[in-house]
Amino acid sequence: MILLVSGLIVGVISASIGFQFKDSLRWIGFTMFSIAVWGFFYGIELLHTEVRDMLFWTKIEYLGLLSAPACWMIFSMKYTSVDSNKVRLITKGLLSFALISYGLVATNSWHHLHYKSYWLIDSGPIPLLGIENGIWYYVQTAYAYICFFLGTLILWKRFRFANVHFRILTRLLIIGGFFPLLLNLLYQTSILKPFNGLDLTPFAFLFSYLFVGIAIVRFKLLDLKPIVRDKILEMFSQGVLVLDPKKKIVDFNPAVKSLFSNSELVRIGQSAEELFKTRPKILEFYVESYDNKSESKLELDDIKPFLKLELVPLLDKKNQISGHLLLIENITQEIETNEKLKQQAVELQQLNNLKDKFFSIISHDLKGPIFGVKELIHLTQSGLISHEEFLEILPEVSRNMEQVANLLENLLAWTSSQLRGEHIVKKELELTTILRSQKNLLQRIAKEKNISIELENLEETWVEADKNMLELVIRNLISNAIKFSPPHQKVEVSLSKNEKEVTVCVRDFGVGIEEENLTKLNSGTSFTTRGQNNESGTGLGLILAREYIFKNGGKLTINSKVGEGSKFCFTLPLVETHPGVN
Repeated sequence: MILLVSGLIVGVISASIGFQFKDSLRWIGFTMFSIAVWGFFYGIELLHTEVRDMLFWTKIEYLGLLSAPACWMIFSMKYTSVDSNKVRLITKGLLSFALISYGLVATNSWHHLHYKSYWLIDSGPIPLLGIENGIWYYVQTAYAYICFFLGTLILWKRFRFANVHFRILTRLLIIGGFFPLLLNLLYQTSILKPFNGLDLTPFAFLFSYLFVGIAIVRFKLLDLKPIVRDKILEMFSQGVLVLDPKKKIVDFNPAVKSLFSNSELVRIGQSAEELFKTRPKILEFYVESYDNKSESKLELDDIKPFLKLELVPLLDKKNQISGHLLLIENITQEIETNEKLKQQAVELQQLNNLKDKFFSIISHDLKGPIFGVKELIHLTQSGLISHEEFLEILPEVSRNMEQVANLLENLLAWTSSQLRGEHIVKKELELTTILRSQKNLLQRIAKEKNISIELENLEETWVEADKNMLELVIRNLISNAIKFSPPHQKVEVSLSKNEKEVTVCVRDFGVGIEEENLTKLNSGTSFTTRGQNNESGTGLGLILAREYIFKNGGKLTINSKVGEGSKFCFTLPLVETHPGVN
């Protein structure tokens, strides 16, 4: 009667669990229902006195006895979110074994692999079925022990350091299966067999699962399912760490492992001190913010240097801290993107300023000289200016038009670079030839100010560069040096090289550049000043020079002292070998 009543109660509870819950949680209901079938029909077996009837009810008992270990193992794997492919494969194996075993039990009279022999034991207060075990009985018993042991081990390893909810449930389930298995072990070794053969295992299982089932239904211990928890945590892009009051990890999501170079450190039971040993700033934040909800951004000295941390204390019913939720987010990309946006905003502002300035240049620096020439021609044609007066004005007009030509060249080059991109055609060029040709081109302007252009240390040097760009750079640097040199001075153009690159320097001995303006030049900011003879300028030449040198694989450096002059140097990569050089 004890087995019948408890079997019915556990059967009803297990059915309730099976209907109330889904997915993995149904399998604990299936496990309990299998135990209920085993215990209930064992009770019916004990009501009979004929061996034939006992064997019949034994076959029905084995429906529950063989399915219970498989259901327990499947529940453990599904509840702890073992890989679904592995679960499917193992489930097929377990159920196949259970079916084979049941087939051997049902057909035992043909082969006696399960029971070698059986008889009636009527020496005690209740008749019992005496059996001599066959070889398959031991195989089936080993199968049951392995399933219960591995299932219990999976649960214990997954939840031994988990939060209170999971720890209570895990302990309850483990205890619910431990004592029945202990009694079964005593039964199998004949240490505990009341009345020469009574199996107490079904009694123990039914009583254990009676309390387990009541606790599950009454206290809703299975309402929070790990599979749901895992799905929720996986949705977080930032790392999530749950730490207990002893500062040990009790839970985490997969994303947190990617934030550590040694992901093996992130494991259940690991202490915060050990985990953050290589990142003391995080540990310092955790300790300092222990009692309050806090947020911080840290810059660390590793591959992913920017982290956003948020610490949330977890409070119990008494408002005491029972743990912490530490959210860690790698915001390196976000910060880098913001920095790029800021830089682009600055560059865009500079470009807009430059654009406004160039429109001013076009309207003033170009318009003035051109309109001046137009007016001069008109005055000459109308006879208001004599031929002699025209000839006197012509040198000044010539100088203005040269400035206009230089300005137009720079404007066209800058427009080509900024609006549609610059098409670079690199060729092997002999550098000293280009330096001499640009000197000859600017010689007349230099003579007007009694300035000499001196070429120093010239030797045959081959570089790979765009010819038009290189000529424009050299022309701008030399003309700029002439512009800021007082009369009767010189401009030195020198060349030096090493194994990989050549350096060309243009030096003047003029007024020099003030520190403020030198900073602007080195940062690429455009500005202009008047030359020694009040020559106008746009500031565009140096911007183009810097950009063209960079596009040809070199760099531009500027050194200057007020009152001593300036030195502009640029580098270009050397051509390692050239057909014309032995």
